[in-house]
Amino acid sequence: MSATSSSPRRFVILISGRGSNMQRVAQACREEGWPATIAAVIASRLDAPGLDWARSQGIPTSALDHRQFASRDAFDAALAQEVDRYQPDYVLLAGFMRVLTPAFVQRYAGRMINIHPSLLPAFPGLHTHAQAIATGVRAHGCTVHFVTPVLDHGPIIAQGCVPVLDGDTPEVLANRVLDVEHRVFPTAARWLAEGRVTTGTDGRVEVAGVTDRLFLWAPEVATPVLSN
Repeated sequence: MSATSSSPRRFVILISGRGSNMQRVAQACREEGWPATIAAVIASRLDAPGLDWARSQGIPTSALDHRQFASRDAFDAALAQEVDRYQPDYVLLAGFMRVLTPAFVQRYAGRMINIHPSLLPAFPGLHTHAQAIATGVRAHGCTVHFVTPVLDHGPIIAQGCVPVLDGDTPEVLANRVLDVEHRVFPTAARWLAEGRVTTGTDGRVEVAGVTDRLFLWAPEVATPVLSN
């Protein structure tokens, strides 16, 4: 399905846990009056806490327990069938802790985005905050990107940057990154809703009206700063 100028874009959001980024997207969509609707929230765990929040907001929900499927292919086929019931323009991965098969990714090519807790291409995969501390980088953050069959390597839509401080633990750093995630992901979703995001032939993303897509957060600043 493809949205037109007169119809709001439909987002299906995939989660595995509490879905804090999903909540920020849904709240911003409603409060800021985006030309979009959250068509459904779908979880890979039946007990994902984010499902309860979505239901409380009147958002349709469903869940598939990946342990009930014989293979990743079988799970992804069932997931795709469930996603397609809601006819999404975009699929948003908001803490969806499953590696998706190439067939699933190709099905939503150019229509699926993810938020990853690092400044890609640095630290793809898991344990990003521990990796950042171990390697001694002084800046860390998050990346919103289009999903491709190569894990955590799709075209970058926006990034958020935070300092890595002396004495940081992975948990402390994770919380600092999460603060900026809660700004980056809703903003990127709004750009999609407004039809401002395009990918050039060189694979680089452009956002109409935005020249700088880096979000900055520093502990001495009272509120996050959007460089725009």
